[in-house]
Amino acid sequence: MPETDRTGPRPVDHELVAVARQLAATRSRGDNHTVAAAARARDGRIATGMNVYHFTGGPCAELVAIGAGAAEGAYDLVTMVAVGSDGRGVIPPCGRCRQVLLDYHPGLDVVVAAEDALIQVPVAELLPYGYVWADHQEPSPGERQG
Repeated sequence: MPETDRTGPRPVDHELVAVARQLAATRSRGDNHTVAAAARARDGRIATGMNVYHFTGGPCAELVAIGAGAAEGAYDLVTMVAVGSDGRGVIPPCGRCRQVLLDYHPGLDVVVAAEDALIQVPVAELLPYGYVWADHQEPSPGERQG
């Protein structure tokens, strides 16, 4: 698909979904770790993560996967999926994760469930009219026009 066509569903990365499903099935533990995420980097590497539930608000699996990818030098993520434990299947990212994914990886595709099928869509479509942090920052003194 041409790089200029960045709207609408694209072919689903089923290998990535399988990695997240396996992780959710084998690493979920009680109420503390109930969602697994897998993210593919542009170079093909896969970073994974599990949510860290805590009553004060722990990180979601998607955020853990971003950090795990960064720890391995995989900064350019192109696809992300999250899967719930106990057979819940693919789940969409929460609002906070949608914003973080858009800020860190604006070209990212996200696999989500739609009716009876999985689809893979640009993260921007999951957060229409989203806040773009960089667009609302003060320019540095060297960037200001005098």
